[in-house]
Amino acid sequence: FMNGRDHVKKKMPALEDCMGNFAILLVPDDGELPVMRLDVLGKHTVAAGSSPQAVTTALILDPLERAGLSFLDVDKFAAEMHINEITLPAGAGDVPLANIKMTAALAVTKKAIEKADMMTFVKERGVPGIAHTQGHIPSGVPFVGHACDAMVAGKMKRAMIIGKGSLFLARLTNLADGASFLLEPPTGKKSSVAAVSKDDVKALLLEVLSELSGKLA
Repeated sequence: FMNGRDHVKKKMPALEDCMGNFAILLVPDDGELPVMRLDVLGKHTVAAGSSPQAVTTALILDPLERAGLSFLDVDKFAAEMHINEITLPAGAGDVPLANIKMTAALAVTKKAIEKADMMTFVKERGVPGIAHTQGHIPSGVPFVGHACDAMVAGKMKRAMIIGKGSLFLARLTNLADGASFLLEPPTGKKSSVAAVSKDDVKALLLEVLSELSGKLA
Protein backbone atom coordinates (compact mmCIF):
# COMPACT_ATOMS: atom_id res chain seq x y z
CA PHE A 1 0.00 0.00 0.00
CA MET A 2 1.20 3.49 -0.80
CA ASN A 3 0.55 4.90 2.68
CA GLY A 4 -0.03 1.79 4.79
CA ARG A 5 3.53 1.65 6.08
CA ASP A 6 3.22 5.13 7.59
CA HIS A 7 -0.15 4.27 9.11
CA VAL A 8 1.22 1.15 10.81
CA LYS A 9 4.30 3.06 11.96
CA LYS A 10 1.97 5.49 13.76
CA LYS A 11 -0.01 2.58 15.24
CA MET A 12 -2.99 3.28 12.98
CA PRO A 13 -5.00 0.79 10.92
CA ALA A 14 -3.91 0.49 7.29
CA LEU A 15 -6.73 2.73 6.11
CA GLU A 16 -6.30 1.95 2.42
CA ASP A 17 -6.62 -1.80 2.93
CA CYS A 18 -9.34 -2.16 0.32
CA MET A 19 -10.04 -2.79 -3.33
CA GLY A 20 -11.86 -0.12 -5.27
CA ASN A 21 -13.26 0.18 -8.76
CA PHE A 22 -15.77 2.17 -10.75
CA ALA A 23 -17.27 2.14 -14.22
CA ILE A 24 -18.86 4.79 -16.40
CA LEU A 25 -21.06 4.02 -19.39
CA LEU A 26 -20.57 6.50 -22.24
CA VAL A 27 -23.42 6.73 -24.76
CA PRO A 28 -24.33 9.11 -27.60
CA ASP A 29 -26.02 12.32 -26.50
CA ASP A 30 -29.65 11.43 -25.79
CA GLY A 31 -30.63 14.93 -24.71
CA GLU A 32 -31.38 13.73 -21.19
CA LEU A 33 -27.99 12.86 -19.68
CA PRO A 34 -25.09 15.24 -18.98
CA VAL A 35 -22.61 15.72 -21.80
CA MET A 36 -18.86 15.13 -21.84
CA ARG A 37 -17.26 17.87 -23.95
CA LEU A 38 -14.85 16.16 -26.34
CA ASP A 39 -14.03 19.35 -28.22
CA VAL A 40 -12.15 20.99 -25.36
CA LEU A 41 -10.23 18.20 -23.68
CA GLY A 42 -7.33 19.21 -21.49
CA LYS A 43 -4.05 17.41 -22.10
CA HIS A 44 -0.83 17.72 -20.15
CA THR A 45 1.97 16.75 -22.46
CA VAL A 46 5.51 16.04 -21.32
CA ALA A 47 6.65 19.18 -23.14
CA ALA A 48 4.37 21.37 -21.01
CA GLY A 49 6.64 20.97 -17.99
CA SER A 50 6.01 19.40 -14.61
CA SER A 51 5.72 22.40 -12.27
CA PRO A 52 2.34 22.72 -10.49
CA GLN A 53 1.57 25.89 -12.44
CA ALA A 54 2.41 24.26 -15.78
CA VAL A 55 0.23 21.25 -14.99
CA THR A 56 -2.69 23.42 -13.85
CA THR A 57 -2.39 25.64 -16.91
CA ALA A 58 -2.39 22.70 -19.33
CA LEU A 59 -5.26 20.82 -17.69
CA ILE A 60 -7.52 23.67 -16.59
CA LEU A 61 -6.74 27.05 -18.12
CA ASP A 62 -5.99 25.95 -21.69
CA PRO A 63 -9.23 23.98 -22.24
CA LEU A 64 -11.29 26.73 -20.59
CA GLU A 65 -9.82 29.34 -22.92
CA ARG A 66 -10.49 27.13 -25.96
CA ALA A 67 -14.11 26.82 -24.83
CA GLY A 68 -14.40 30.57 -24.29
CA LEU A 69 -15.00 30.05 -20.57
CA SER A 70 -13.52 31.45 -17.38
CA PHE A 71 -12.79 29.83 -14.03
CA LEU A 72 -16.09 31.14 -12.68
CA ASP A 73 -18.02 29.30 -15.39
CA VAL A 74 -17.16 25.99 -13.72
CA ASP A 75 -19.06 25.07 -10.56
CA LYS A 76 -16.73 22.29 -9.40
CA PHE A 77 -13.14 21.32 -10.14
CA ALA A 78 -12.49 17.67 -9.22
CA ALA A 79 -8.88 16.48 -9.16
CA GLU A 80 -6.90 13.84 -7.25
CA MET A 81 -9.68 13.06 -4.82
CA HIS A 82 -7.62 11.23 -2.20
CA ILE A 83 -9.29 10.87 1.20
CA ASN A 84 -7.28 13.19 3.42
CA GLU A 85 -7.60 10.92 6.47
CA ILE A 86 -5.36 8.52 4.52
CA THR A 87 -2.85 10.98 3.10
CA LEU A 88 -2.39 13.36 6.06
CA PRO A 89 -0.91 10.76 8.48
CA ALA A 90 1.43 9.64 5.70
CA GLY A 91 2.76 13.16 5.25
CA ALA A 92 1.21 13.72 1.81
CA GLY A 93 -1.10 16.52 2.94
CA ASP A 94 -4.66 17.22 1.81
CA VAL A 95 -4.26 16.59 -1.93
CA PRO A 96 -7.68 17.78 -3.18
CA LEU A 97 -7.34 20.97 -1.13
CA ALA A 98 -3.87 21.62 -2.54
CA ASN A 99 -5.23 21.18 -6.06
CA ILE A 100 -8.11 23.62 -5.71
CA LYS A 101 -5.82 26.15 -4.03
CA MET A 102 -3.49 25.97 -7.03
CA THR A 103 -6.49 26.44 -9.34
CA ALA A 104 -7.60 29.46 -7.30
CA ALA A 105 -4.09 30.92 -7.42
CA LEU A 106 -4.04 30.58 -11.20
CA ALA A 107 -7.46 32.24 -11.37
CA VAL A 108 -6.01 35.17 -9.44
CA THR A 109 -3.02 35.51 -11.77
CA LYS A 110 -5.41 35.53 -14.75
CA LYS A 111 -7.54 38.17 -12.99
CA ALA A 112 -10.60 35.91 -12.98
CA ILE A 113 -10.99 36.50 -9.24
CA GLU A 114 -9.49 38.82 -6.64
CA LYS A 115 -6.85 37.53 -4.23
CA ALA A 116 -9.21 38.24 -1.33
CA ASP A 117 -11.73 35.83 -2.88
CA MET A 118 -9.36 32.85 -3.12
CA MET A 119 -10.67 30.95 -0.11
CA THR A 120 -14.27 31.54 -1.16
CA PHE A 121 -13.37 30.05 -4.54
CA VAL A 122 -11.70 27.10 -2.79
CA LYS A 123 -14.71 26.47 -0.54
CA GLU A 124 -17.36 26.81 -3.24
CA ARG A 125 -15.64 25.14 -6.20
CA GLY A 126 -13.41 22.49 -4.65
CA VAL A 127 -14.38 18.86 -4.06
CA PRO A 128 -13.27 17.01 -0.89
CA GLY A 129 -11.52 13.68 -1.28
CA ILE A 130 -13.75 10.60 -1.38
CA ALA A 131 -11.47 8.03 -3.05
CA HIS A 132 -8.94 5.58 -1.66
CA THR A 133 -5.37 6.00 -2.83
CA GLN A 134 -5.28 3.05 -5.21
CA GLY A 135 -3.98 3.41 -8.76
CA HIS A 136 -5.83 5.95 -10.87
CA ILE A 137 -9.05 5.77 -8.86
CA PRO A 138 -8.28 8.96 -6.88
CA SER A 139 -8.48 11.18 -9.94
CA GLY A 140 -11.46 13.46 -10.45
CA VAL A 141 -13.43 10.63 -12.06
CA PRO A 142 -15.21 9.38 -8.89
CA PHE A 143 -17.03 12.73 -8.87
CA VAL A 144 -18.62 12.09 -12.29
CA GLY A 145 -21.70 10.36 -10.87
CA HIS A 146 -22.29 13.07 -8.27
CA ALA A 147 -21.86 15.79 -10.90
CA CYS A 148 -24.28 14.08 -13.28
CA ASP A 149 -26.92 13.79 -10.55
CA ALA A 150 -26.52 17.48 -9.68
CA MET A 151 -26.81 18.53 -13.32
CA VAL A 152 -29.91 16.45 -13.95
CA ALA A 153 -31.43 18.02 -10.82
CA GLY A 154 -30.55 21.49 -12.10
CA LYS A 155 -28.14 22.20 -9.23
CA MET A 156 -24.95 22.40 -11.29
CA LYS A 157 -24.19 23.79 -14.73
CA ARG A 158 -20.62 22.66 -15.31
CA ALA A 159 -17.86 20.56 -13.74
CA MET A 160 -14.28 19.86 -14.74
CA ILE A 161 -12.97 16.35 -14.16
CA ILE A 162 -9.19 16.17 -13.90
CA GLY A 163 -6.75 13.28 -13.89
CA LYS A 164 -3.18 14.31 -13.27
CA GLY A 165 0.15 12.69 -12.69
CA SER A 166 1.27 9.13 -13.12
CA LEU A 167 3.16 7.80 -10.12
CA PHE A 168 5.04 5.28 -12.24
CA LEU A 169 5.93 7.75 -14.97
CA ALA A 170 7.09 10.24 -12.35
CA ARG A 171 9.20 7.66 -10.55
CA LEU A 172 10.82 6.48 -13.77
CA THR A 173 11.34 9.76 -15.59
CA ASN A 174 10.58 12.66 -13.19
CA LEU A 175 7.93 13.72 -15.74
CA ALA A 176 4.17 14.07 -15.36
CA ASP A 177 1.09 13.55 -17.51
CA GLY A 178 -2.64 14.16 -17.23
CA ALA A 179 -5.96 14.89 -18.91
CA SER A 180 -9.21 16.71 -18.17
CA PHE A 181 -12.69 17.19 -19.58
CA LEU A 182 -15.79 19.28 -18.97
CA LEU A 183 -19.17 17.90 -17.98
CA GLU A 184 -22.22 19.96 -18.90
CA PRO A 185 -26.00 19.57 -18.44
CA PRO A 186 -28.19 17.69 -20.94
CA THR A 187 -28.61 19.50 -24.23
CA GLY A 188 -32.25 18.55 -24.64
CA LYS A 189 -31.46 17.52 -28.21
CA LYS A 190 -30.86 13.94 -29.21
CA SER A 191 -27.63 13.32 -31.09
CA SER A 192 -27.92 12.34 -34.73
CA VAL A 193 -25.10 9.83 -34.22
CA ALA A 194 -26.53 6.33 -33.98
CA ALA A 195 -25.46 4.12 -31.10
CA VAL A 196 -23.15 1.24 -31.93
CA SER A 197 -24.85 -2.11 -31.39
CA LYS A 198 -23.29 -5.42 -30.37
CA ASP A 199 -23.81 -6.68 -33.91
CA ASP A 200 -21.90 -3.68 -35.26
CA VAL A 201 -18.99 -4.45 -32.94
CA LYS A 202 -19.01 -8.14 -33.89
CA ALA A 203 -19.06 -7.30 -37.59
CA LEU A 204 -16.15 -4.90 -37.17
CA LEU A 205 -14.12 -7.44 -35.21
CA LEU A 206 -14.77 -10.14 -37.80
CA GLU A 207 -13.69 -7.78 -40.56
CA VAL A 208 -10.45 -6.90 -38.78
CA LEU A 209 -9.70 -10.54 -37.94
CA SER A 210 -10.38 -11.53 -41.55
CA GLU A 211 -7.96 -8.90 -42.82
CA LEU A 212 -5.36 -9.98 -40.27
CA SER A 213 -5.63 -13.66 -41.17
CA GLY A 214 -5.29 -12.77 -44.84
CA LYS A 215 -2.04 -10.94 -44.17
CA LEU A 216 -0.66 -13.82 -42.10
CA ALA A 217 -1.55 -16.45 -44.70
